[in-house]
Amino acid sequence: MAENISLSDLSKQIKKLSYKFSFDVCKITTPDISKVSQENLRKFVLNEYHGEMSWIKETFERRKSPKSLWSEAKSAIVLGLNYGPESNPIENQNKLNSGNISVYALGDDYHKVVKGKLKQFSSKLITLFKEKKNIKIKVFVDTAPIMEKPLAHLSGIGWQGKHTNLVSKEFGSWLFLGVILINKTLVYDKSSIDNCGNCKMCIEACPTKAIIKPYQLDARKCISYLTIEFKGKIPVNFRKKIGNRIYGCDDCLAVCPWNKFAKVSSQIRFKEKNYNLELSNLLQLDEKNFKETFSRSPIKRIGRDRFIRNCCIAAGNSKNKNLLNNLNRLIADKTNVEIIREAAEWAVKELNNSP
Repeated sequence: MAENISLSDLSKQIKKLSYKFSFDVCKITTPDISKVSQENLRKFVLNEYHGEMSWIKETFERRKSPKSLWSEAKSAIVLGLNYGPESNPIENQNKLNSGNISVYALGDDYHKVVKGKLKQFSSKLITLFKEKKNIKIKVFVDTAPIMEKPLAHLSGIGWQGKHTNLVSKEFGSWLFLGVILINKTLVYDKSSIDNCGNCKMCIEACPTKAIIKPYQLDARKCISYLTIEFKGKIPVNFRKKIGNRIYGCDDCLAVCPWNKFAKVSSQIRFKEKNYNLELSNLLQLDEKNFKETFSRSPIKRIGRDRFIRNCCIAAGNSKNKNLLNNLNRLIADKTNVEIIREAAEWAVKELNNSP
């Protein structure tokens, strides 16, 4: 099938093929991460801003550059899937009787969706090359030790904003990224420039001031980290600021002015599931019901214990005393782990002290 075509035409064919697998954007770049990005990662680890995410430190040498991960890599094909929401997720923070879940977790687990599409795409990708037998590829999502956001910046998909997340002129804050490394030098796209200017909206929007200065995040203060990655008792000084967020936080993403150009996702699997997010319902979930409810969601990976802990914090911030019975049952049930019972006790005190 493959003919003697120019590298430029080959790169165009790769991008055209990606759209057949529903990717919204595809760019190609060098697998050589900039020294600036490598240094930023080194400082992030050195200052222990990664908190309990020990794998970031443990995989530092491989993570700092795709070439360290796979020495044969000569090009990185960076792909994006738009998961733009239908409405501003910040509006859900006013629904204090319900839990607020980050946009990315409202649909199917994006790790599985993106990786599945990457594998399907890569199997067809090889057919574009004349020397098929010599072509090697590796596919990655963000669970792998690869810096996908700096690669997206290098490829021209977008740039890392002051909140350290990717920003795109076309898709705003709402892109899932996947990376394919290939042992073939292709035509590289032009890298993006930083278009944040003097804007500080993401920094000012962060409830816990986790963005300690432009382009620098202390994950230990981030609500996404506290409600997802952190396994212990959430520090008391952050609890009121968490509000009704029970899995992740979208504030810094949602306020970005570039979202005015964003589009609602066309991906069916990213559409919001019909979850009952009333706290009175969520606080009653046992292990079986939790797994059944979130069987296709990334939420299931944090397990029931952390999830119910988060729901207790939200209940304490709800001012809804009708939740006291739910909370007292969690306290009385000695099979519940300490992080649940302690969070429930805190919530009971908050509700009893509320007007």
